[in-house]
Amino acid sequence: MTVLVAGVGNIFRSDDGFGVEVVRRLRDVDLPDGVELVDVGIRGMHLAYQLLDGYTALVLIDATARGGSPGELYLLEHDLSAPHQPTGVPDAHDMTPDTVLALLGSLATASGMDPTAGLRRVLVVGCEPATVADDIGLSEPVQASVDRAATAVLRVVTDLLQEGSPPCASAYPARSSS
Repeated sequence: MTVLVAGVGNIFRSDDGFGVEVVRRLRDVDLPDGVELVDVGIRGMHLAYQLLDGYTALVLIDATARGGSPGELYLLEHDLSAPHQPTGVPDAHDMTPDTVLALLGSLATASGMDPTAGLRRVLVVGCEPATVADDIGLSEPVQASVDRAATAVLRVVTDLLQEGSPPCASAYPARSSS
């Protein structure tokens, strides 16, 4: 199993840089074999192309507005069996995870591959943002969640590798304020 852990977001839009900050924290950790860590930032198109290299699992780290309290963490699972709507010409610097996966499907299909390019599951470790206004630096509640998010990512990756298949997101709390 090969797992790609990708931090996404724009560091110039306050809490949108959450995924990038968690990846920075994870760079100081010895990751298990079979795990690759990448700071994608706003390069969603690059991520779609990288996924063609044949990862079995993708763990995205991103700011995820779901209506909770700022700093609240979520573990979400993307439904790879859901049909992807064509997105037209994507904006290379403003791609959501759904857009990245739709582009992956198009690229993989055009290359004669399965539309998921070998991905079996996609999990998102998300954090409720306080603000995504133009500003550098995370808000206090989101910054306070960075270490907890790094720990959650390590737990998810460990489970992925031990089980031989990605865990079901329902095995984790959907919301965690601790």
